[in-house]
Amino acid sequence: MSTAPSSVLEAGHREIVDSFTSFVRRELVPLAAELPESGELPPADLRAYVRARSAKLGFYAADHPEELGGSGMPFTAVVLLHHAAGRSGCPLAPYALAGSDGPSPLLRQGTPEQIERYLKPLVRGETTRCLALTEPNAGSDAFRLTSTAVRRADGGWVLSGRKTFVSNAGHADFAIVVAQADAGPTAFVVAMDHPRLRIGQRYDGMSGEELFELVLDDVELGADAVVGGEAGIGAALGNGIDSLSRGRLVVAAMCNGIAEYALRLGVEYARERRAFGERIGAYQHVQEHLVSSRAEVEAAKLLTLACARLVDDGVESPENAALAKLTASETAVRVVDRSLRVHGATGWVRGHPLEFLYRYVRMMTIIEGTSEIQKVIVARAMGLG
Repeated sequence: MSTAPSSVLEAGHREIVDSFTSFVRRELVPLAAELPESGELPPADLRAYVRARSAKLGFYAADHPEELGGSGMPFTAVVLLHHAAGRSGCPLAPYALAGSDGPSPLLRQGTPEQIERYLKPLVRGETTRCLALTEPNAGSDAFRLTSTAVRRADGGWVLSGRKTFVSNAGHADFAIVVAQADAGPTAFVVAMDHPRLRIGQRYDGMSGEELFELVLDDVELGADAVVGGEAGIGAALGNGIDSLSRGRLVVAAMCNGIAEYALRLGVEYARERRAFGERIGAYQHVQEHLVSSRAEVEAAKLLTLACARLVDDGVESPENAALAKLTASETAVRVVDRSLRVHGATGWVRGHPLEFLYRYVRMMTIIEGTSEIQKVIVARAMGLG
């Protein structure tokens, strides 16, 4: 079964996507075959290998300039790569592309020194980061900060507070920490081995992902730790919204790929499985599940691609990214659920791809802003709030 609207892909992007798909099939699928069937998070050393190998081939941070170690691809191509990763069904494929551990914010806001010291190793896949933004009492209202950044007389800073639900903190080399300064929310680069920064409570997500609490116990930093230098003081809110928009489109693309993979599983099973003397795909209730999914997947894919093209044209609207992320993530949840219904108990047992995806896609409606937050963004753009 093919549901890819190939007519909307430029020839150059199709070549890139085909090359990435070949890499996944040739190198990552055999590695994934050795993973346990539990569907839990792959080992950290294996994720690091996949990241570095993909970076060497030019896929990992593909939209970053070539002089930084990237491939200089347009953002549309990056969105299509994330789509291909989700569509592959390979649990290692998402780690071959920069996500929340990747380099995006530093490219757009970092100083030349920060780009050299932190960004280039990220682009090469040699290091990873984490983002410490969310606080215990301010989930979706992420910039209602109680963690503080106090400037010292010598120009340095002291950070204090607690952050929660920080992904990749257990393996990151440094953190981007957002704290409240006198001038407003400000982002800082903090090495994870800083003696006054420690990991507190660990949380295990439904699909095996690890989340952590970070404790900032009077973390002393130099003036050069502010992302963007002096211009970055008080600017984290605007910069964060800018970065979130691209992150939401990447999540949308991954969701579209996952939904397409789940739909393919459902169609293949409906063609093979027989009940009451017929292939179950002949029954209208099964057709309803699969055809409805096909229609929703196509719509979500085209919306996401259109928004990505607008980014390449210089239009980075939070409303567009919110619409795409809302549509794609909620569609993925429904499509995986319908495909599981088509499979019945076969898809429910541990070790089946749909059993893992059923847990995994729910996370997609939460990360980079919940579905409810996306609706608030869109409503405000419509003049409703």
